[in-house]
Amino acid sequence: MCLAAISSLVAFVVFSALCVGGYKVKSIDDEAIRVNLDLSHVSRVVNERFLSVAIDASLIAEEKFMNLLNSPKLRTLAKALIPAFLRFGGTKQDFIKFKPQGKYLHARDNSNNSLPYKDLCEKLELPPLLENKLKQEWVLQSKILLQEEARGKFQKAKFSEYAIDLLYTFANCSGLDLIFGLNALLRTSENTWDSTNAELLLKYCGSRQYVMSWELGNEPNSYEKKAGIRVDGYQLGKDFVHLQQILQKSSLYNSTGLYGPDVSQPREHRKDLLTGFLEAGAEAITACTWHHYYVNGRDTTLEDFLDPVVLDSLATKINEVFKTVESVSPGKKVWLGETSSAYGGGAVGLSDTFAAGFMWLDKLGLGAKLGLDVIIRQVLIGSGTYHLVDDNLDPLPDYWLSLLYKKLVGPEVLNAKVLANVRTKKQIRVYLHCTNRKSTHYKQGAVTLFALNLNKGQVTVTLPTQMANSTIEAFVLQAPEPGKKNLDSRSVKLNGEVLKMADDHTLPAIKGFVLPPGEPIRLPGFSLAFYVITEAQASVCR
Repeated sequence: MCLAAISSLVAFVVFSALCVGGYKVKSIDDEAIRVNLDLSHVSRVVNERFLSVAIDASLIAEEKFMNLLNSPKLRTLAKALIPAFLRFGGTKQDFIKFKPQGKYLHARDNSNNSLPYKDLCEKLELPPLLENKLKQEWVLQSKILLQEEARGKFQKAKFSEYAIDLLYTFANCSGLDLIFGLNALLRTSENTWDSTNAELLLKYCGSRQYVMSWELGNEPNSYEKKAGIRVDGYQLGKDFVHLQQILQKSSLYNSTGLYGPDVSQPREHRKDLLTGFLEAGAEAITACTWHHYYVNGRDTTLEDFLDPVVLDSLATKINEVFKTVESVSPGKKVWLGETSSAYGGGAVGLSDTFAAGFMWLDKLGLGAKLGLDVIIRQVLIGSGTYHLVDDNLDPLPDYWLSLLYKKLVGPEVLNAKVLANVRTKKQIRVYLHCTNRKSTHYKQGAVTLFALNLNKGQVTVTLPTQMANSTIEAFVLQAPEPGKKNLDSRSVKLNGEVLKMADDHTLPAIKGFVLPPGEPIRLPGFSLAFYVITEAQASVCR
């Protein structure tokens, strides 16, 4: 197939009627529409750790729960998501303080005689009885933490070397790149940042040769509400400059990443804070971070999770942040430093179900398309209901969605566009990337089309004749039972089979369904899917 013929691929998408209960229900409109797939150029390249994850700092509020990070199951799940950043932060980070106690996880001294990390990882696996006990206790602890957040009054806590050892060991054993969020609410009488405690922590981490990056503060726009302390953007920028100067004096951290200010999504006063911060501190940071949630977890509904207007609201926020950043610090990388479906700890019965995948996959597609360099998912483990694992540390639907994204989607962003009426465009959402080149399973030049169907009717996608000779591998995610009422399931099917771990150390084989050349693509109602076009021969993906 000639390259000219595939430089602008056009797929004809025909919406067929869905037979439900013996009568026909039209899916959207009984019409043929087209999807333009442009393989002629790469529009953007995102960070290879584009999809990253967080551990909520609330886990450290009672130090014993940090031992859950030694769970072999949790490590297995985390390791499957690399390469990725692991952010340790959140509201609680501004209410915790490092207090050395001479209490260590292990006596590793970084000499040639020290225990290799591979052996250490195996040695430090959490015994099953202790893991089960901690998991049961964590359920109760999570409720206490959520009540604390609802009241808006946060208890201060201290953590020792042991907690840092546990956190770093988890990141190291999993292959994740750790970002640690420092407490910015430690202030002097002049309302400048008091770095004394951070310097103590940096000294300890440096002595252990813990390679990591740093943040300072979480959602500073809400400090007055949470702690009765107001910090303006300009002062916060100066605080970051101060932290950078401390890091530059360290032989280990003088070239490490520093990210901030982790402000909430744009509103008028937050724009002023971000602008002031960048004016004073843009040179200190590696990337500008902000947070985004679509809805309030306390009053949202399933309809919000399927609403194109709600999903499209992300684009407005992204563009507002880029406008501010470009006006002060052109070219600075922008990260979504914390994000999920609903703020306030998530939406009960929604944020940890299959329904949450529509927001999550669309955010990944739209975020990359509009230029975000990294998106950090709140949360792998922590309080709330938007986590990727359940109370038993078993993977939830958004974990499996993230795993498929990591396996199939590369960092090179291509253009895909539905050519249809406005309503159809919004309900069938498509994104296109080069296929992950690290996967040896696919030929060079393969592309991955991923799609969301927010409607109940099945969609049939017919590729143009130029693609007739290409095999397509389909990975279709659906709720275990059909219908909108079953989208609140905490399980997910891949090509008809429920996904679950074989044991604590083993994930299931992730296999696609091979469509022979010429076979049409079918996107079921209320589904999420990845289609690897194996013989696309996209020169930009070689």
